[in-house]
Amino acid sequence: MSPTQFNISELLGNLGKLAPAGYALGLHIAYTTPKFMFQSYPKKWLDYYSQNGLVMSDPMVAWGFENVGTCRWSDLDDPAGVMQKAADHGMTHGVVCAIKTGESLSICGFARADREFTDEEISEIFNKVEYLHANTADKAQLLPETVQQLKNMSIMVTHPGS
Repeated sequence: MSPTQFNISELLGNLGKLAPAGYALGLHIAYTTPKFMFQSYPKKWLDYYSQNGLVMSDPMVAWGFENVGTCRWSDLDDPAGVMQKAADHGMTHGVVCAIKTGESLSICGFARADREFTDEEISEIFNKVEYLHANTADKAQLLPETVQQLKNMSIMVTHPGS
């Protein structure tokens, strides 16, 4: 099934409900740059994370480059205290999801303020990320309009009002 803006928008909305404190989806990372990036974390956190170069010490990123599957934030090795800084910004609990097919890697993080994610929620998140990963893997297979819509959606999700 070819992805459309509608079903990707719907999936992002569903992920937003599962992760009420926000998410970051880095799909098809080449070196350190994803082809598509969707973020709904609070702007203050995104600014702080960027200004302080936390990607270099983010245990989710490190875990995602070394593993596939899912891991709760509370189980990550975090010597730089990045997850505590996230908690200080309202993202107390979370899960990282990493999917790799061939040379294509997607790393995604999801947050809640109220409680740990349940195993069922983690499974649902993984399935949705797996769908997004599979259906955005080959830009050549997507219509140019769909690629542009994905880029526009990335901007709208990450920078509401842009």
